[in-house]
Amino acid sequence: MDMDSVFSGSSLQSLAKLLRDAPEEEDDDYDDVPHCSVAAMTPGSVGPVKKEPTSTFQLKPENKKSIWNTEEVPEGSEFDDTWDPREKPEYEISFKQHVGTEDVFFGMTGKDPSTACCEDIVIKIKLPETKYSDITLDIQDKVLDLRTPKKKLLLHLPYPVNSKEGRARFLSEEEILEVTLRVSRKFDLINFSDG
Repeated sequence: MDMDSVFSGSSLQSLAKLLRDAPEEEDDDYDDVPHCSVAAMTPGSVGPVKKEPTSTFQLKPENKKSIWNTEEVPEGSEFDDTWDPREKPEYEISFKQHVGTEDVFFGMTGKDPSTACCEDIVIKIKLPETKYSDITLDIQDKVLDLRTPKKKLLLHLPYPVNSKEGRARFLSEEEILEVTLRVSRKFDLINFSDG
């Protein structure tokens, strides 16, 4: 048998007619374009139907009495107490970066005004009618927790900070607590020095 006769245009069109599910129509335009209903068939649909494995993945808790793993609990969630009636004080977050003449005039270090290039987070918290001795402040890597007799603020920080290198000062005339925290981020092309 000649291979050219097997793969000729008319034999392919007649094969397409055999595979077509639609009823035969005597439309010449329809026969010019080969259509096939097996287009939805893929290599994965050949053979017996495969069942997906129904294995269940279970984590073994460290302690048999614990309900969840300690890594599943987000940092600072131990401070979330929605029942606390104290109101949340007003606060403002700003970012601070150290720039020199090489940054301002020449742009040599590649720093830009975005928060990705900032070294410090400055948080100003308004605490009216509060004394310095009434303020309790706890800083963790991603959480700021401030408590006074009338106010309570649990703030999840936008960037991880170095909790050991923070500064706080209370401006008694303005009744504002100003907290400055050093952002701890990995070195990259923009942040390549300790500052």
